[in-house]
Amino acid sequence: QPQLVESGGGLVQPGGSLRLSCAASGFTVDYYRIGWFRQAPGKDREGVSCISATDGSTYLVDSVKGRFTVSRDSAKNTVYLQMNSLKPEDTGTYYCGAVWHQYECIARGVHYWGNGTLVTVSS
Repeated sequence: QPQLVESGGGLVQPGGSLRLSCAASGFTVDYYRIGWFRQAPGKDREGVSCISATDGSTYLVDSVKGRFTVSRDSAKNTVYLQMNSLKPEDTGTYYCGAVWHQYECIARGVHYWGNGTLVTVSS
């Protein structure tokens, strides 16, 4: 059974840091990019960052470049999102998704979703 399990969300002050983890199991990750998608209340789910399971190539949306870093541990089938210099506009539920390799880092390309982890950036 395909499964993506996120962890690491929480409440943090502006300027703070969090690290999200996504553990994948039950499917062949080599056919996918593993990504992080963010959904704020009343907004569409947007692709924040993705990483290829094969060559490690990465994507970051412009609004997080220089602040967020995506990485992977292939031996553990786990992807990490290190979030630094967090801003209130980073608030939302962060979902881990397995994006079919023929798609860019977009929600409609996701075959499998995690349940999400809430990130709140507030003073």
